[in-house]
This record gives sequence, C-alpha cells and structure tokens, in this order.
Amino acid sequence: MAHMNENYVTLTIGKQKNIALIAHDNKKAELITWCETNKEILKNHFLCGTGTTARMITDQTGLPVRGYNSGPLGGDQQIGAKIVEGKVDFVIFFSDPLTAQPHDPDVKALLRIAQVYDIPIANNKASADFMIRSEYMNEEYEHEVINFKENIKKRSETL
Repeated sequence: MAHMNENYVTLTIGKQKNIALIAHDNKKAELITWCETNKEILKNHFLCGTGTTARMITDQTGLPVRGYNSGPLGGDQQIGAKIVEGKVDFVIFFSDPLTAQPHDPDVKALLRIAQVYDIPIANNKASADFMIRSEYMNEEYEHEVINFKENIKKRSETL
C-alpha cells in the first residue's frame, strides 16, 4: 500500500461497483449498444444514470438502472453528489465533443469531482472498453483520496 499520512485517506472500491451511466443525446444509442455488448459484466454491478439515458438503457437492454434527473435538469450534479457521498465509484460518460451542451458547466463539475475523488471515468467507448475489461473490475481497488476533514480543519485554522 502507498504511504499513509493525515492528508490522505485510503478508500476501497468494492468488487461490486456503483457505476453511473451517462450520455449526451447524440451518444445515447452508442452507450445503449455498449451496455448491451457488455451486459454480462454490467449485470454484476449496481447501475445508475441520468434520467433519459437510464430509462432507455433499461428499456432496451433489460439492465436495472436507477434513474436520476436528466443532465440539463441537475442529473450530472446528482451523480457528482453521489460521488462525494461514496455511492458512485465508477463513471461511464459518453460525451458529445462536437455539440454545445447547455449544461456544460454541470458536466465540467462532474468531471472535476470525479478527479478530486480519484474515480475511474471513461468519456468515450474506447476508454470504457479498456476500463470494463480491466482486472480491477472483478476485485476490490484501494485508492488514496484527500482527507477532506483534515483539509477543512487546516483551512479553517489559516483563514
């Protein structure tokens, strides 16, 4: 295990991953096809997603996907909050780089919070393929995350 100090805490992503599935409109069909292709792997994990995407995946693949709001109505922020709460530990986000998104600030915030909490995040099919076929998909994974309580304590003492 890596060095341990008060600035970091070690968190464990369990064998069963809490996977968020998100896709911009032009990428929904691609994500649904990807979910169907990887159904045997995905069915062993807990799935959630933003509204329309979650509904479409369930309708078209039979995989149970817990739906939150659609992205433009706060779904990206809900997924980000679940990352902070430790209830999402893996994100598959098929984003559309060629179309302007009205909720782009929410998307950026979600990507940022995934980085802060050291969460694996795929933003296209190739990275999703590599991640889901990783040896880590079938085992626990320990990773170090900033110790936010200690960080807040230090910040409050210096302000």
